[in-house]
Amino acid sequence: MHRLRRVSLVAAICLGTFMTSLDISIVNVALPAVQAALNTTLSGLQWVVDAYALCLSACILSSGPLSARFGHKRVWLCGIAIFTVGSALCALAGSLPTLLAGRVVQGIAGAAIIPGALSLLTRSFPDEFQRIRVIGIWSAVSALSLVAGPLLGGILVHITGWQVIFLINLPIGIITLLLGHYGLRESASKERLSLDPAGQLLSVLWLGALTFGLIASGEHGWRSPLSAGSLFAALLLFATFLRVEKFAVRPLLPLDLFRQVDFTVCNLASAVLGFSAYSSVFFVSLFLQQAQGWNSLETGWRMAPEFIAMAIIAMAFGRLSARFSVLMMAVTGYALMAVGLLLMPLLDAGSPGVFVSLLLAILGAGMGLAMPATSALVMRSAPTERSGIASAVMNALRQAGMTLGIALLGTLMNLHAQAVLTASLRAARFSQPEALAHAAIVEHHWPASVDGERLMQEMARAVASGFGSAMLWAGLISLAMALMLMLLHPRFRQRSAEPPLVSDAARD
Repeated sequence: MHRLRRVSLVAAICLGTFMTSLDISIVNVALPAVQAALNTTLSGLQWVVDAYALCLSACILSSGPLSARFGHKRVWLCGIAIFTVGSALCALAGSLPTLLAGRVVQGIAGAAIIPGALSLLTRSFPDEFQRIRVIGIWSAVSALSLVAGPLLGGILVHITGWQVIFLINLPIGIITLLLGHYGLRESASKERLSLDPAGQLLSVLWLGALTFGLIASGEHGWRSPLSAGSLFAALLLFATFLRVEKFAVRPLLPLDLFRQVDFTVCNLASAVLGFSAYSSVFFVSLFLQQAQGWNSLETGWRMAPEFIAMAIIAMAFGRLSARFSVLMMAVTGYALMAVGLLLMPLLDAGSPGVFVSLLLAILGAGMGLAMPATSALVMRSAPTERSGIASAVMNALRQAGMTLGIALLGTLMNLHAQAVLTASLRAARFSQPEALAHAAIVEHHWPASVDGERLMQEMARAVASGFGSAMLWAGLISLAMALMLMLLHPRFRQRSAEPPLVSDAARD
């Protein structure tokens, strides 16, 4: 491949990844501003993030068959174009439904961009040493976008307004389209591959019902008809989805791949990465702004250590892979994530910034190891000719994990914070403490007749306590994943015989 064309290829894929990853972290910093501007509740904020992640995870499995039928280059560039249009729609939104519609468009487009990136890199760099190094660059760019997200988002929201965080995607999208059109080469299957529309519809329905039920539980309780009915419907739809996939000619989710233990374990790790680490960005932003009282600009700076540590480690991944087993780096990454998350319950409204930064840096370092290591392990465990679907499954599970993490951990945080605030208000002899706690935590407002300053202090303490409860569960799941990789992964039991990723000559 011509050098200039190869540089354009890598630059286009990295810019596309940068844009989609930036959108995740930058939105989290702007959530309180969106809540105030659009007069929405905490569940509305969960949907601002989950509408994107839900559509991304539900549609991402279709990217492989669509790319194989219509061309990897064509589908990926269409994803970039549609994502740019969705960003413009979000920037012009004057109400929550319009914003959510734009987020849905972004999620559907992201389903073509995110898995397509790793698949295009794998196809363009058949040499394993070059591929590992390029994946390291790709992962580093993704990490750098997460670094830029809180900082850039904090500045933009503080100076201008939350709409600008979507407008910045427009020039990035246009440049990516131009570079991709020149650098990428088209590849498609000569056969008219069959699609799986029934599986696609069921994947949206069951994941949507599950997300809705989990978020509704935070507002109405686990036993409410709305919550329980949605969760039961999700269970039935998921069972139907699995049955349809079992007998589909070309299933959306190829269940036969999961017969391989290493593929199953590594994809479960990808889901845990989304559930514990990716979703934690949402909660850290709320903690810093609602519990500790920082504005969007200050929050962006205080979240930076997590993503700086993540970027540094991810950028060094290629060099580290020449010295250490990729599987060992994955185990270490999930263990570091667990340490950072399990220590976060120690934080409260008055915790010093140095301690917060230390925990975020530990979490970021773990993510910097876990993300590229998990990607490399998944791609190694799948046949080369099925690299596209393997990438799609990995990313779908990661985004589904993030969707469910925000929904479930958000509900646990809400319910715990309401219980803590109710107890505090009852001890202080506030009237109707349950109703007041629900309004303060879920809807983020309280009656004018109530002492606002006193309630805000109690609410900050309750939010910090709820945040700690959610992060405790996230940390325990990350720790369990590290142990599972260590004990169950077949390659770990044979680590002494595992060949290095690169030769000594290539290393030099």
